[in-house]
Amino acid sequence: MKKEKTKQAKTKAEVEEVVLDIPEDEIWTYQIEGLAPPKIGVSYADAKGKKAAFIIFISVAVCLSLFFSVRALLNTGDLEYKEIKSGEYELVQFSNNGLIKSFDVEYAAEIDNSKIDAGAMIAGGAENEEEINMDFLSYDKARPITTIHEYAFNCDSTLQVINIGAGVTDIDCKAFYSCWALQCIYVDEGNPNYCDVDGVLYNKDKTEIICYPIDHDKYLRKELGYTDLVDDNGNPMEELWGPTEKYDEGFFQQYNEDVRTYVIPSTVKKIGPLCFNYANIDTYYLPDGLKEIGTLAFFDCGNMHNIYSYIPAADGVSETRFKGREGLGGIYLSLPESLEIIGSDAFTKDRGLSYMYIPANVKQIGHHAFWDSVYKDKNDENGNNLRGITQMNIAASEEDFKTYEIGSSWRPKYDYLLFKKTIDTVYNAEREAIPD
Repeated sequence: MKKEKTKQAKTKAEVEEVVLDIPEDEIWTYQIEGLAPPKIGVSYADAKGKKAAFIIFISVAVCLSLFFSVRALLNTGDLEYKEIKSGEYELVQFSNNGLIKSFDVEYAAEIDNSKIDAGAMIAGGAENEEEINMDFLSYDKARPITTIHEYAFNCDSTLQVINIGAGVTDIDCKAFYSCWALQCIYVDEGNPNYCDVDGVLYNKDKTEIICYPIDHDKYLRKELGYTDLVDDNGNPMEELWGPTEKYDEGFFQQYNEDVRTYVIPSTVKKIGPLCFNYANIDTYYLPDGLKEIGTLAFFDCGNMHNIYSYIPAADGVSETRFKGREGLGGIYLSLPESLEIIGSDAFTKDRGLSYMYIPANVKQIGHHAFWDSVYKDKNDENGNNLRGITQMNIAASEEDFKTYEIGSSWRPKYDYLLFKKTIDTVYNAEREAIPD
């Protein structure tokens, strides 16, 4: 070891010291023989193009990564359950393999991928779940389901029907969030806590409506015979958005009343959180007796144009399909007089509404309750007119209203580029009459 260290020291001493005499004005540009010239202040060839290509590559890679990550999360075909107490299980996560259009929540289910053949995959795009061989799905009766976890069916885009068993006694209100193809939720008649009314989920005594499936209007179109709609060129059309050459105003009005009008039963005291989010409903009839509209209850219902309240007769109203105003008793415009609570984001992005009246009994309004429910009319000549809920009409006085529990940014507000406008508030307002 000593010998090596001595030799190493001699080698260092023998190295010839080289000193470069570089002029001061060439310090950043001086080229040493045998080395590439410095790039200080000099652009690389096609630097902008290479930079753009690199950014595009990274962006595409990130997008693909996110896309496949989400697909892996939502479409693994794995079903996750958790035992919450001896002999009782919770459905934590339903993950569709793209083939399941009808699913029973009664016992823990298992998917046998070895039984899925190419024919089943092709049939996965079929309208009727009966066309798909469902042999790959089995249920374990030794593991009964009593609870459905929050977001259990989150963002499923295939499932059309959910059947809730008699033993399911606890369903989180967020369990069916963003189930885009869901048409009906049916509940076993023996269930002690829940029931359904024509495929819409309620609690057992129908004092709370819990979930109106996002695609329920598609079920109604099939039930009521609106399945052969065509446009003016004869091309198939899934739904009707307004009068056409083939379908006049009268036809469209009947279509709206049959498919896109919903009557909430007179027993209902609460509209649950997320209940009608994204629903394709044009007109609602709310019972005088309703106390609470939950958080996000009507979130992003862009096709909602009318809210009416009704005073039911002594025998009440149980039919949810609209059969005319005659059977609903007294009708008046906007929210019911009995209402006390409007939850956060309850009417966010509901730009189809043009009138809103806050009754005197409302003592609590959550944050952003009517956020983004106003917009600028691009076709307006002056370029500064607003549409949607452009004025809040409040029954209470300004002094009384200040004592209520009011969340931040509860009113509609337009704020885009240089055009900013806070919606006017009218206190001591009187409710408008229903237009003729």
